[in-house]
Amino acid sequence: MVRNIVVLGGNSHPHLTENICNMLGIPSCDRILNKFSVGESRCEIKDSVRGKDVYIIQTGSGNVNDNFMDLCIMISACKTGSAKRVTAILPLFPYSRQPDIPYNKVGAPLNKTPSFPTNKEYTFESVPATPGPGVPKTNGLNITNGIDSVASLLSKSYIADQVTAKSQTNGNMNGNGVTSHPQNGQRNGTNGTDTNSEFLRLNRRSADSSLGGLTRSYTTHDVENAGNVYPLVSQAQPGYKQWVAQAGTLVAALLTAAGADHVITMDLHDPQYQGFFDVPVDNLYGKPLLKRYIQQSIPDYHNAVIVSPDAGGAKRATSLADSLNMPFALIHKERRAINYKEPRKATMMLVGDVRERVCILVDDLADTGNTITRAAKLCKKEGASCVYALLTHGVLSGDAIARINASSIDKMIVTNSVPQMEHRKACPKLEVIDIAPVFAEAIRRVHHGESISVLFQYD
Repeated sequence: MVRNIVVLGGNSHPHLTENICNMLGIPSCDRILNKFSVGESRCEIKDSVRGKDVYIIQTGSGNVNDNFMDLCIMISACKTGSAKRVTAILPLFPYSRQPDIPYNKVGAPLNKTPSFPTNKEYTFESVPATPGPGVPKTNGLNITNGIDSVASLLSKSYIADQVTAKSQTNGNMNGNGVTSHPQNGQRNGTNGTDTNSEFLRLNRRSADSSLGGLTRSYTTHDVENAGNVYPLVSQAQPGYKQWVAQAGTLVAALLTAAGADHVITMDLHDPQYQGFFDVPVDNLYGKPLLKRYIQQSIPDYHNAVIVSPDAGGAKRATSLADSLNMPFALIHKERRAINYKEPRKATMMLVGDVRERVCILVDDLADTGNTITRAAKLCKKEGASCVYALLTHGVLSGDAIARINASSIDKMIVTNSVPQMEHRKACPKLEVIDIAPVFAEAIRRVHHGESISVLFQYD
């Protein structure tokens, strides 16, 4: 039994909280956590937390926003109650897997069109060499390869107008009413204008023609005439959003502001996410659990193949394959289209030999199940005899369960980092691994000041 410790559970995963408390040999903290009729969260800690080590268990599933707000309120309540230290336990960290740019499954363009009108195709070799320090690349504010920017051309035209007006004001009028300059005093007999004014007028006309017919009566936020400000304003392509909220930094800041002194999670989608925090973050790994399942539950696993469903999970899959001395395969996916208006068709290619072998798809998270089911279909198409899917976080939102039931996956193994009771009832292919022992051991070691590096060991 661990003393002077408090384990507080939220409403997101009470079964996991109960399992962890049973392994630690302590009861869970008595608390009131519900909502008012208006929808606001209400939290009241019934047990004393003064001077104690508090661990709050709340995973990022279900009503994610409500659960996260409950977590922040519980952390603040414990800090207000003079808790010695508050550690947030988030088996599935919320808002850690959002794409930077939502592209509606069309992907980024492979061939980008020029951002300005040009009659010359530039290649890598045609780009001028990098100038020396302090030497501008072109004679003004350039867009690329020596072409003056619109702002520079407008500035030249404006200067020409001012010089012409000043010349006409200060010049001496001759008998014919034509401006005569003291410097040369010469007059063009053809059109009745002086030489300098004609030169400035031609220079201004040249600058205006360089704009490609662009008029100067516009603003940079002109929406109705967006085509007129094309060289100045970068036009966003359909399906591309330039400004996207970075929720990861916000979530880290909210947890820290609420009073969290430590964060423990498992299999972050991007391990660099830990850099958003100013407090220690321990990222536990689900790999030892998946490795143990392969060794104990998959017959003749040495002849099976570890398959990564996409390029992003290649490092995770190869690490598992190396530790088990198993072969590895990769599914490469790319999206191509002729232009931005047409939808991009995703093509998948399997790199590796899976014919008449057992395939073990390994990934960190399955949300809608689209990637993992398509990967299983490709493996079966290439001659795989059986397909297992091993995932750390089985969110399985939307119609994921129906998609998995109709897929080529023979068995899917997930951890209970999110509640899986309803999923198991609806999906006979689903099998669940308990992660309570891992988190219970992590809590015990952190509480006693012991090293938890043993939990990070892959082998």
